[in-house]
Formats: sequence, structure tokens, C-alpha cells
Amino acid sequence: MTVLVISGTGTGVGKTVVTAAIAALARERGDSVAVLKPAQTGVAPEEPGDLAEVRRLAGAVPTRELRRYPDPLSPEAAARNSGLPPVTPSDAARAAAELHSSHDLVLVEGAGGLLVRFDSSGGTLADVAWSLGAPLLIVAQAGLGTLNATALTAEVATRRGLNVLGVVIGSWPAGPDLAARSNVADLPVAAGAPLLGVLPERLGHASRDEFLEEARRGLSPWFGGQFDPDCFAGSASAST
Repeated sequence: MTVLVISGTGTGVGKTVVTAAIAALARERGDSVAVLKPAQTGVAPEEPGDLAEVRRLAGAVPTRELRRYPDPLSPEAAARNSGLPPVTPSDAARAAAELHSSHDLVLVEGAGGLLVRFDSSGGTLADVAWSLGAPLLIVAQAGLGTLNATALTAEVATRRGLNVLGVVIGSWPAGPDLAARSNVADLPVAAGAPLLGVLPERLGHASRDEFLEEARRGLSPWFGGQFDPDCFAGSASAST
């Protein structure tokens, strides 16, 4: 795995924290890692965006942002509303390939869900992943409603010829309800792919050392972590 595309099932599911956690573990094992954000929306030019958060949490990770739009809209709508040029899947794929030429691992973080439009031609993050031949990691919510959103994301990805590597719960609540605990077992079924991690809520507020430790605890050995889905599912079920 040299390029990984990271998509949420929607907004606010923890994509940036998951991206930073994977980057932090890659750095710890000595790999060179870079993070690409094709389109950042809802952030003014002088404000820190998602990539600043990745660097704050994961350390000195090279990052690249192709377009930034001030309005909190889809990339296509934000570009149209601001009069700025859109980013296209080919722009994103080209940038990822350039980063890949000098890094062991490139993480491509989407904006919102898999089919959020980048441009008026209907280009999406799914097209970026297909162009790169890169696996897709789905970041999902823990609670009620996540199974449908995850299944839809995985189904459209598979229909478009993408390899769904797995699913990560981006924000696990301190007091999980019945739906969240049940979803630990059901999310891999919905995704048709393994559960590759569960990260605690508010992890973005941790110190860098704490963040690295939680990333190690909460992510699969696929990423250099120690997460065991069976053990986690057992402990979640025991708390019912």
C-alpha cells in the first residue's frame, strides 16, 4: 500500500483525525508519508485547515492542498459560489502521483463523502481513487444510521471497481449507547470489509504523545497499530 484514499460516510465523522493517526504511525515506523487534501472548504485563506490539524497531531508531515474555498459547501458548489477554479480528479491524481514519487505512503483525504462533487463534470473522490488504483478506507460514525451510510459508500465504491480496504470508526463515544455497541459487529458486514480501527472521541484535543499512543491502540496492524477488532467487539458487548 503506497497510496491510500480516505473517505468519510459524510462530514464530521473524523476523517482528519484518522488521517493524522495513520500518518503518525507511519512516521513512527520510519516511513516517509505525505498527506494530500485536494479541496478544503469552509476555511478562509489565513485560517488553519485540515492539513494544519494533521501536522499538529502527527508531526512534521509534508502536506499539499490544491484548492481552498471559504464557503462550507461541497467543493463544486464552493468553487462556483466563490468564482474560483474547481479542482478536478485529474488534478488530485496527478498531485498524489507526484508525492508518491518521493514518499513511501501518500494519504489522500476527501471532503465529505465519496460522491461529493469536485467539479461541474461530476468528478468525485471515487474517480481519484480509480485513477490511482488506490485502496479506499471508509471512516464511519459509531451510532445510529451509520450502517446505511457505510453500506451505500462501500457498494458504490465496489461498483466503481474500487478496493475497500476496511472501515474505521472515527469517533468512539466515552459512553457508547446500544446502537454504537451493536454497530461494532455490524459495520464490517455493511462495508464488506474488516473493521480496521476505532479512535476515541475528542482525540484531536490530545497532546502529540497521547495522540500517538491512542493511534497505536486504536488502529490495526495494517497501519502499525495494535487494534484487535475481536477483542474490541467483545469488550463493547460486555458493556451492555
